[in-house]
Amino acid sequence: MGNTIRGLIAFIPSNTCQKYLLGDLEEMPIDKMVDLSSMQLRRFPLRVCAFTELVKLYLSDNHLTNLPPELELLQNLQILALDFNNFKVLPLVVCSLKQLCILYLGNNRIRDLPPELCCLKNLHTLWIESNYLTHLPTVTCELTLLKTLHIGCNPIRSIPMELKNLTELRSIWMSGSLLTEFPPVLLEMPFLEVIDVDRNGIRFFPSLVHLTGLKLVIYDHNPCRNAPKVAKGVRRVGRWSEESPEPKKRMEVETELEKAAESKETQPAASNELPAPNNDNSQEATSDLL
Repeated sequence: MGNTIRGLIAFIPSNTCQKYLLGDLEEMPIDKMVDLSSMQLRRFPLRVCAFTELVKLYLSDNHLTNLPPELELLQNLQILALDFNNFKVLPLVVCSLKQLCILYLGNNRIRDLPPELCCLKNLHTLWIESNYLTHLPTVTCELTLLKTLHIGCNPIRSIPMELKNLTELRSIWMSGSLLTEFPPVLLEMPFLEVIDVDRNGIRFFPSLVHLTGLKLVIYDHNPCRNAPKVAKGVRRVGRWSEESPEPKKRMEVETELEKAAESKETQPAASNELPAPNNDNSQEATSDLL
């Protein structure tokens, strides 16, 4: 039934449509939240700007390409969801919302972020996944309170070293990007708790043992030949994440055993007076290697 109504809304003139959708919004909602997601909106309803105490505004899954300057009136806004729209650039008026803490921009057509984004000093969550970013915008590294950054499913090939300045960052999600190596900057960020590099082109993972804050690393669907080494208690999601040996290590062990066998064959027979080797200890050592 909901899909049928949304389909009918698409044929209603914009002004009439807004009156229909906002008919009950005569005064500030008690929960200080307005949710206009999946309403086939092509223009932002200006009536919403009258609710200056608004804290949460959800505009996800519409057809928006711009926002009016009147949005600046919503200076108490803390959460703004603009994901699943048709934005090619981030409207600058968003950068005037100084209390904004959470910003969802995923699944649009954004290629870069404006320098003015640095004005959002309280921003701690930024989702800009599934856009057209070919690099991590420099301004992102100026968001000093950022805790969660989701930039997955963008054609990004590298991460700038400036990211290490974000000492409050705890989670970074980069799945479905174009990384061919594990970003070196992440090795200098011991405060990270979650690293997601799933579905990239990484062939080798360095040791992550020294990342003392790490709790979870997701590295599946990479053409790697090893799993990242992590400290005890850190969860790994990917190939060889359990205790089974990695292919490279198994080959090294087999080579060592073959060399040992060849060396033993070339050695002269031991004197009967010499004690026999302790096979139990030998087997235990081999078991430990495997």
